[in-house]
Amino acid sequence: MRMMIAAAIMAAAIPFAYAQDHAGGAIKVSATDKGNVLTDANGMTLYTFDKDEAGKSNCYDTCATNWPPVKADAGAQPDGDYTVVERTDGTAQWAYKGKPLYLWVKDTKPGDMTGDGVNDVWHTAVE
Repeated sequence: MRMMIAAAIMAAAIPFAYAQDHAGGAIKVSATDKGNVLTDANGMTLYTFDKDEAGKSNCYDTCATNWPPVKADAGAQPDGDYTVVERTDGTAQWAYKGKPLYLWVKDTKPGDMTGDGVNDVWHTAVE
């Protein structure tokens, strides 16, 4: 019985099974019940924004406070479908298939996906 309880606790603590690293380890692909979801290096779910254009973010000011861009390090290089988008402030942001990637401030732990569907314009980034 103790073994079953311990296994259940471990399963709840690890909501994602990491499959692959991309973008120099900044982005991971995690198998979930929603498919292969993109996460940051800490396992936090990544999102896309319908109002963005290919290779261009349209999320600034209050939007970027609530939906922090997934920053790319200086000198970061494209990695397959993962590219780097330059933001208007000169910082770099990771994108997947041209769609800039974001975190959601209301996700508090790895595995949270509370931003999916917000205002019908935010979506979990899936592979």
